[in-house]
Amino acid sequence: MSSTTLPKQQSGVSISKNGDVSVLEWKTDLPVATPSSGQVLVKNNLVGINYIDTYFRTGLYPAPSFPLILGREAAGTIVSVGEGEMYGLKEGDRVAYLATGAYQQYTAVPTMHVGKLPESISDEKAAAALLQGLTALTLIREAHHVNKGDWVLVHAAAGGVGLWLCQLLKAVGAKTIGTASTEEKRALAKKAGAEVVLEYAADMEGGEKAFVAKVKELTGGEGVAAVFDGVGKATFDVSLECVARKGSMISFGNASGAVPPVTIARLSAKNVKLARPTLFNYIATREEFDTLTKELWEIVGQEGFDVRVHKIYDLKDVAQAHLDIEGRKTTGKLLLKV
Repeated sequence: MSSTTLPKQQSGVSISKNGDVSVLEWKTDLPVATPSSGQVLVKNNLVGINYIDTYFRTGLYPAPSFPLILGREAAGTIVSVGEGEMYGLKEGDRVAYLATGAYQQYTAVPTMHVGKLPESISDEKAAAALLQGLTALTLIREAHHVNKGDWVLVHAAAGGVGLWLCQLLKAVGAKTIGTASTEEKRALAKKAGAEVVLEYAADMEGGEKAFVAKVKELTGGEGVAAVFDGVGKATFDVSLECVARKGSMISFGNASGAVPPVTIARLSAKNVKLARPTLFNYIATREEFDTLTKELWEIVGQEGFDVRVHKIYDLKDVAQAHLDIEGRKTTGKLLLKV
């Protein structure tokens, strides 16, 4: 589609203030951008929903400006290219990208984090896999390098990143203790590769004390080599109790709210390493992005690897999708059909 045949306006969802799902507004008069230097214009097909979308909507993360179009990843087709570095990308390429502003028909995105898709990877798999798959890969390789035989604790093990972690940790020979809120979710995490799946400490009879005791029992009294915690406020303290001497506490999300300030001296009792990583600091160069996405598509293409999609919603129904992900009603990835 040449730039002369592209529409001037498009449909999408934007917010003009922070708040609950009522601030998500359906628009039919959003401008279609012309890609500037170092950008391509992508016609979005499927958009991935992530917790970070809800953080920007509620104001947990400050919006750069209003009105704001949410959405951090999508799969689609390049319909126009700008000047500058294209990394071999061209019109007609089927791609997946990480960038802001995906809740609309067309998004102009920097080429740094746009990757051409192999024929074997569908748009659905790509939109479901890119952000969460890369996040999980960098967590177990960069944030804390997990070794074969390590015991690892994964919170929200039946969520999007959680299911990725369960499968990847099993693949590297680690032993995973997962947490999930229902029997159905616990069964799902176990199927994905978790060795043991527990209730959250808050739901367990005996509370945090019983939870820590169970983790210690499973790990021969040592605790876990690493905790991967995307829940945040509700699980941080008990997670820290479960870490072994010289282990790592990796806090990468705030599903239950932001973790309060931490007294750093708490870490010295077991020489614990505490990290709050973000994916984009692990893919800051094109070489890093290419290396990781190549590995990701190889993993996704393996027989038996489950890129679980919970539900595909129409873009107009994004409010319901936000309610579902915030209400912990989902197992796997939520996608928006544009």
